[in-house]
Amino acid sequence: MLVPSVFSNNFVDSFFNDSFDHMFDDMFRAPFGTGIAAMSTDVQDLGDSYQLDMELPGYAKEDLKADLKNGYLTITAQRSSDNDEKDENGRFVRRERYTGHCQRSFYVGEGVKQEDIKASFENGVLKLVIPKKDAPAVEEQKYIAIE
Repeated sequence: MLVPSVFSNNFVDSFFNDSFDHMFDDMFRAPFGTGIAAMSTDVQDLGDSYQLDMELPGYAKEDLKADLKNGYLTITAQRSSDNDEKDENGRFVRRERYTGHCQRSFYVGEGVKQEDIKASFENGVLKLVIPKKDAPAVEEQKYIAIE
């Protein structure tokens, strides 16, 4: 079940996480982190466009895909890793596999076309510049009086 983080931030969780996590950091850590801060995004209004700076540490440009469909810009990051370590007799001492995938979508409007969006990736940060397009006015919400 998806629950906002405000509901999982309590004393019991914090107590056990803070007390015991450091003991097993190296033993049980996922190869690419837990994904808690994956795809953190800063949105900046540049006047005639928006700039999105999305943090994707550890990902390569080839791991990323940006798709524009029905006014939604969807960014997908996916990668996998295979770490095999063998001893001198060829027996496995450690064998780990990881496959990860994360995705975020932003509504940019149906007037924005794929060729209007500029994207670059450098030092683990995906930078997207999206022009502002005229969007249809949102209809004012009307309520029925309840007597």
